[in-house]
Amino acid sequence: MIKRVIISVIVVATFFAAIFGLFYFRAMKAKQFMAQMASQRLPPTVVSSGTVSTVLLPQEIHVVGSISAIQGVQVSAQISGNVTGIYFHSGQQVKAGEKLVQIDNTTQLAQLKADLAALKLARINLARTKNLIAHQAASQATLDADNAALLQATALVAGDRANLAKLAITAPFTGYLGLRLVSLGQYVSPGTPIVALNTWQPIYLEFSIPQNQLAQVKLGETVHFSVDAYPGDIFTGKLTALSSQIDTNSRNIQLQAAMPNKRLLLKPGLFGKVALLTGVTNKVMVVNSDAITYNTFGDFIYLINKTHNAGKTELKVSTALVHVGPQIGNDTVITSGLKVGQEVVTAGQIKLRPGAAVVVNNTIKP
Repeated sequence: MIKRVIISVIVVATFFAAIFGLFYFRAMKAKQFMAQMASQRLPPTVVSSGTVSTVLLPQEIHVVGSISAIQGVQVSAQISGNVTGIYFHSGQQVKAGEKLVQIDNTTQLAQLKADLAALKLARINLARTKNLIAHQAASQATLDADNAALLQATALVAGDRANLAKLAITAPFTGYLGLRLVSLGQYVSPGTPIVALNTWQPIYLEFSIPQNQLAQVKLGETVHFSVDAYPGDIFTGKLTALSSQIDTNSRNIQLQAAMPNKRLLLKPGLFGKVALLTGVTNKVMVVNSDAITYNTFGDFIYLINKTHNAGKTELKVSTALVHVGPQIGNDTVITSGLKVGQEVVTAGQIKLRPGAAVVVNNTIKP
């Protein structure tokens, strides 16, 4: 009985010893594996790089402005009447003096005929009186009356012709017409709009700047203008005029620039962004825009630093918080956080973490 108990104890002890040994063996193997993995290093990440540099940035005043025609008018009727002729199409280009609309002139033509007859009679009467005066058969009073009658008849004919000219409505200057606002047979009265006429080449850009920036403004400075209607297009002109006074309500001053408009893209009323170059340049620090990682907690850039390990030179990255300014082409102005000459990562940031090893290859985009 005692022998059986001893054998059972030995068997159980042997079993537990075997289990413990198995777990111990596996733990040692795992420890060795972890040590081996820890000793192995991750391969360096391939990135592209750029350098922090400086450029001369023209100082600009940024405001909003709108386009206005260098000449613009709403062509309208001056004398009442029915429209008897329309000689233009909406959007057409016309030259100064070109006939646009005819208003009924039958009454004025008849009046002109009557007044021309009266003018002819006045001339005959004056000639007859002068002949009688030469023979002392008429008085000076009669001669004066005939002279006055001739002048009056001449004035009436001139008035008739002026009214006829007003009934034949013409373009006051060369330009482009808008939409036709009248129809044949329509009765128009003085002031009734007929069509808008504008000159678009060149064209004016009007905008305002605060009074505290007035000292930076000089006539002839370059002005850039952009509108949402033509994304990517920058229209350039020259500052041509300043208002003679400052608005007492806004404390702004009105400015005007002349813009070449050869492609006729700019139309009166267009609203957009204005950049007025002041002629002053500032040296600013810039970096390739692709280097910036934008974050709600702050924008940062990966810097490439040289380190030495076991006699070997390695490249590792660190982060630098930056404050960014405006974009200049493919670059962005950096107001703080970097130094000129530092090397930064421009592509491959998504694979990086602070302290990661990198290899620079600027011939490819990772």
